[in-house]
Amino acid sequence: MSTWGNFALGFTYLSPVVGVYTLFGFALGTGGPPMIWAIVIAGLGQLLVAMVFGEVVSQFPVSGGIYPWARRLWGRRWAWLAGWVYALALLATIASVSYGAGPFVALMLGFEPSTTGTVICALVVVAIATLLNLGGTKLLAKAAIFGFAAELAGAVVVGIWLLTTHREQSFSAIFHTFGAGSGGSYASAFLAASLIGVYLYYGFEACGDVAEEVANPGGLIPRSMRMTIYVGGAASVFVALALILAAPDFGKVISGEDADPVYTVLQSAFGSVGTRIVLAVVLISFLSCALSLQAAGSRLLQSYGRDKMIFGSRYLAKLSPIRHVPPFALVVTAVVPALVILGSTLSASALTRIVSFAALGIYIGFQMIVLAALRARLRGWVPAGKFSMGRWGLPVNIAALVYGVLAAINMAWPRTPDASWYDNYLVILSAVLVVGVGLVYLFVAKPADRSDAPAGDAIPASVAASTD
Repeated sequence: MSTWGNFALGFTYLSPVVGVYTLFGFALGTGGPPMIWAIVIAGLGQLLVAMVFGEVVSQFPVSGGIYPWARRLWGRRWAWLAGWVYALALLATIASVSYGAGPFVALMLGFEPSTTGTVICALVVVAIATLLNLGGTKLLAKAAIFGFAAELAGAVVVGIWLLTTHREQSFSAIFHTFGAGSGGSYASAFLAASLIGVYLYYGFEACGDVAEEVANPGGLIPRSMRMTIYVGGAASVFVALALILAAPDFGKVISGEDADPVYTVLQSAFGSVGTRIVLAVVLISFLSCALSLQAAGSRLLQSYGRDKMIFGSRYLAKLSPIRHVPPFALVVTAVVPALVILGSTLSASALTRIVSFAALGIYIGFQMIVLAALRARLRGWVPAGKFSMGRWGLPVNIAALVYGVLAAINMAWPRTPDASWYDNYLVILSAVLVVGVGLVYLFVAKPADRSDAPAGDAIPASVAASTD
């Protein structure tokens, strides 16, 4: 995988179009135009995390990402739990991204979105992504580059068109709330709206998930991670700004009268035919995002499998001798999300309940690495890869941990006091359930005792002994 292929994989996983288009209506309706600053804040916070990850992957360029990194920094049990949480979050995210493509297909084809139609479209997205991934690393890289080019070109063209020909608001609008949060504290409203930024900025770690398929990974991957944040963040802010300034009436969005401001803006600016073309580019973004998610998830499962860390390891560990991809692990990343999508037919809110953990789970996995890196650093670890922050390593590591913990609390914070208690605390309950099941499996089945893979060796034994 080339430099561009590796960067494109992270970019299409982060997917600014998917993130912004999916949550723009919620964020603008909740926090008003200033919600755009949440995208900037989250980008800066995740850049700190990416810097920490860069040091780790530079020293340990092993496929699988979070799981092997945690194993080398801390130990097998910590790594197993981090990988478990992250794997389930990835599988749920594949389902949610694929499901999110359904309404855009309906709008593009000109029919009313329905549950059945959305489910069928989602399953088709999963199937196409799986076939492309089974085609091998080179095909994956080419597909990622195509998705990156289409998404970035679409974002730039749409943004420029909206800003130059259909701007309805002045740039000062991003500093005014227009009545958002008037029922209480605006700080609370902004924190709720900031979920658009929190949900947006992950995907850069996918650059490291395929480390063994990249030439010069220790130098290339940290750079790809940072580029993902820079370019993806700039594209996200630009798209959000263009949509905000093209919105004709903030009051209707905030009151709920205009529930889909993205479609309203596109329809007004591009007409029926033009909107369908834009939606086609959006669908490419959804497909590319699902493709990259599957690639990351399959490498994580394959890494688990070759270390004999989970049931079915003999199959998950296999690599295709022709395509050099893990076929059985890829099948898992197709079948499990498909089952989640089919489960959404049981109730209108079933999918929301199932995938509510996804983003929080990914942040928990991230912070388990950030904490492991901080612990190792305090015990004497000196990053020995091609990328190092030097004396800035410790303060950046601490700042990344603080940001991640605050973001996770914000995601889990109950915001629906009028709903039943289990709905109000759904994100927290799902996190407790996933971590709890993982801990039971970890201590009953003892998967961490089956592996002889290197663990806890980031710190030289002599240094660890002296610090102990």
